[in-house]
Amino acid sequence: MADSSNYRVQKRRRRDQETDYQNRLSLLKSGKPRAVVRTSNQHTRVQVSEFEREGDRNTAQTVSKQLEEFGWDHSTGNLPAAYLTGFLAGMKADTDKAVLDTGLRSIKAGGRTFAAVQGLNDAGVHVPVGEQMVPEQGRLHGEHIEEMKDVEISDDVESVKESIEGELQ
Repeated sequence: MADSSNYRVQKRRRRDQETDYQNRLSLLKSGKPRAVVRTSNQHTRVQVSEFEREGDRNTAQTVSKQLEEFGWDHSTGNLPAAYLTGFLAGMKADTDKAVLDTGLRSIKAGGRTFAAVQGLNDAGVHVPVGEQMVPEQGRLHGEHIEEMKDVEISDDVESVKESIEGELQ
């Protein structure tokens, strides 16, 4: 462990691999709200957070489980659900610009993280992201799932999107 008095113990959240303070500082220096996207096997969570000295304040928070309230009866851990979760968070947000915060997770082009970002962008919250990172429109509407299974998802994506727009505007 420590061989000399020069050893410096890292902050607990860094030791537990929960926070990259250098990345967080660079995001906070931008002065813009952060679009925080976190994914798990079953859900996608999207938050629009603003820095405050006492702690971050979430202005909009959505979990893909909430899509069931708008008529979504498919899996909440897939690409179309991530897109709709981002769209729902974007409709709830009171800002029009944000920067993407992916945390410590590695990101993959065309993944659920960028599907959620595309949902935020479609809802009117501008989150800058490269065009090559966003999934194709067909994947956002679930056409790749329709090919594998015998279910209609693309029509459900549009109906849930309309339901969100109707309720939150």
